[in-house]
Amino acid sequence: MSSVVVPPGMSHCSVPGAAVLDALADALLLSEPERRHLHLIARSESPAPRHRPAPVSASLRALLAGMPMLPAYVVDFRFDVLARNEAAAALFGAGFGTGTAANIARLVFLDPATRRTQLDWDRVARETVGNLRANLARHRGDARLGGLVTELRDGSAEFGDWWQDHTVQERNHGRKRIRHPVGGELTVSYDVLATLDDSDQRLFVLTPADAASERALRAIIGQHSQRLTRPASVA
Repeated sequence: MSSVVVPPGMSHCSVPGAAVLDALADALLLSEPERRHLHLIARSESPAPRHRPAPVSASLRALLAGMPMLPAYVVDFRFDVLARNEAAAALFGAGFGTGTAANIARLVFLDPATRRTQLDWDRVARETVGNLRANLARHRGDARLGGLVTELRDGSAEFGDWWQDHTVQERNHGRKRIRHPVGGELTVSYDVLATLDDSDQRLFVLTPADAASERALRAIIGQHSQRLTRPASVA
């Protein structure tokens, strides 16, 4: 589609509502980029994104597997871990991404062990609050996200206090220090990449910030790999 024409009657004096434009986009079978363009030319603003749940693509899983020395994982807007590679399991624990360790925000605020390993916990936790608030603004009607916020407010005094300051931010890159039982203290940089579709997934990739941290990360991943390939003991 090369252009979107605003229907007659949509003058500057009668700006259509977002629901009307969405209904029109559905009737015209517009793609998501075309829907956004329709909102822009009719209302001079971008619409709220439509979340379309989708599994992690095979190509993205291949990308995770193809970075054996870099911890990486995929989350959705609720901070649920959708996929992770073995390097991430080595750094954060074999159960990372499953069971009680399946949500990053819960780990940060409700898991004492995670708090002890995050040496920059205050900053990381505040960033998590800001990201959740930004995500909630985009997905106001999501019951699971609303339930997560309520759970964190009830379970963490810090989360409750920081939620009240209405900070909104998108965490895209930075550094943090981690304490690991095998590698000791290490500093990693993190970068967050968004998928270019409506699934609202984010790819987190961690890289060592210095030579000492690189050696520590290699030792951590190396021991984890040995544990995976070690034959099961015979009772």
